[in-house]
Amino acid sequence: MNSIDRLSTLLDQLENKAKQTDIKNASSKVHRLIESTNLFSSDLFTCQSDQFSPYVKEVQRKIIEFSRLVAANKSELSLLLLQHIEQQISALANALQSNSIIHQAAKLSFEANNKVHIKKSNAKKADRHNALTKKIMLTSHQLYQKLNEHHEFERRLMDMVAEREIMRTKCKKHESEKLSSEVLALHQRLGRCRKAISIIERDIVLVEKR
Repeated sequence: MNSIDRLSTLLDQLENKAKQTDIKNASSKVHRLIESTNLFSSDLFTCQSDQFSPYVKEVQRKIIEFSRLVAANKSELSLLLLQHIEQQISALANALQSNSIIHQAAKLSFEANNKVHIKKSNAKKADRHNALTKKIMLTSHQLYQKLNEHHEFERRLMDMVAEREIMRTKCKKHESEKLSSEVLALHQRLGRCRKAISIIERDIVLVEKR
């Protein structure tokens, strides 16, 4: 069996499992906790989704491109693409296997955060008031500095996600489950960071309109 047939066979198996898992997740209330979180980092997949099927389709397109490169005798490019496809397939297989664990971790995290939120609700109201006062006093220069810091934090988080995704493709099952939970936590931090970036960008527009 050549590389193309081998990859296609593996992907056919993953495609069936991906469809079943997406249907299962769609009917799960817990999935709503992570439905806005991408399953993989942008370094590994170009598409962005909380469902598995779009990622399978991306690999299918990559296999077609790989076939074209092989037919054109572009061995160096085809080898690089083959390595990336194998990483994607491995990551998909691990993520599908860890689907239940990821959702359980999301549920536990939500419940813990909800308890903290209830205890600190009054304190947060005061913090929001103070933050609003502070924002008004910030200059445009300070806001741009703050924006750069958050972009740097976003970049570091993306690097950490990519690093753990690669580790997850090479580790044992019990280690993969731990890394899956870490990847989920990093994606949640990344989401909060990007939300903060959007707020800062909005504040910059308001300050510069004064």
